[in-house]
Amino acid sequence: MSDSRRSRPPSSGSPDALASFAVPGWIHHLGGWLHRHPRAMIRLGNLETRMIQEAIAERVVDRPIYIAGLARSGTTILLERLAEHPAVGSHRYIDFPLVATPYWWNRWLALVPQTGDRARQRAHNDGIAVTAQSPEAFEEMLWMTFFPTAHDPGRCATLDRRTENPPFARFYDEHIRKLLAVRNRQRYVAKGNYNLVRLGYLHALYPGARFVLAIRDPLWHIASLMKQQALFVRGETAHPRALEHMRRVGHFEFGLDRRAIHVGDDDLAARIASLWRAGEEVAGWAHYWAGLYRHVAATLAADAALREACLIVRYETLCERPAETLAAVYAHCGLGIDSEALARGASRLHFPGYYRPDFSDRERALIEELTGPVAASFGYAGARGGEDGAECRG
Repeated sequence: MSDSRRSRPPSSGSPDALASFAVPGWIHHLGGWLHRHPRAMIRLGNLETRMIQEAIAERVVDRPIYIAGLARSGTTILLERLAEHPAVGSHRYIDFPLVATPYWWNRWLALVPQTGDRARQRAHNDGIAVTAQSPEAFEEMLWMTFFPTAHDPGRCATLDRRTENPPFARFYDEHIRKLLAVRNRQRYVAKGNYNLVRLGYLHALYPGARFVLAIRDPLWHIASLMKQQALFVRGETAHPRALEHMRRVGHFEFGLDRRAIHVGDDDLAARIASLWRAGEEVAGWAHYWAGLYRHVAATLAADAALREACLIVRYETLCERPAETLAAVYAHCGLGIDSEALARGASRLHFPGYYRPDFSDRERALIEELTGPVAASFGYAGARGGEDGAECRG
């Protein structure tokens, strides 16, 4: 896998910062066709499965690894470190838009002469540069196809052990096996922020699954979320195709079509939406942060088996003690890692400190009031200041 390179991001208002939102024409048109014809995407995936049965006959989905957390909590960093492991396979940027047929698409790409694949700043403008081979979250397209109301902000999005969707379970399992076969890997890793509300269902599908759940100090987390929201609004306004692209891949965390995950509380969902419409960004994000992680805490408290399968990774700890934290992540996932590889991965994690929260005293007090009790249940003493909360980079 190509190593993603990091650089100081350009100003969020500069043309360079918005250029990464541009969507190539062929991706826009082919991705749009597949999005408008989900049944065709399913049929193509099923046809691929039938045609390559021999290639995947011996493949099993062994202890899949799921990384989940509210956006900007460190999930991308964790995905990159785990996807570097030689036993682990993941989706990559190059898999879009033919995500549903990973075997055929990647076999075809292997036959096509490859031009120079230069690392480029990703749209988040956060210092993370990616190539076509970098890991990315694309399985959300499958979830949206089989759970069409997954991102309806007015409907509960939680899936638990009682959830049943046999067509999805079969297609999903076959999809992972095909991805592992074409990557020649043994373990699957996926980053999915929305999987925070699907933990029970995923554990029912795969009792051996391991979950790595990321969380971040709410003061700095909300500052980062607000920064991204402003950037994505500018980017999607400057490049309208970007809005459609985000909808097609199932990224509703930021931008002109931002949607909060509905955790089963209608009043909370309505309050968050109302606050965002009114421009009350701090209050909206604080209610969202508290509601989502309150749901996670309650889910784990009620399910001992699921709790055992989950590792909570605090963003600050990951950046302050990267070697120790990454070692714990690999151990939890059942992945052996040699000291040299561990040191190499840990050496690329640090606090760049290229921005700081700019909240008023009133806003800080509001964040503490709304998020404090939930944050305390995850070991946070309260909304903090200082460099130790800055953006963690690899």
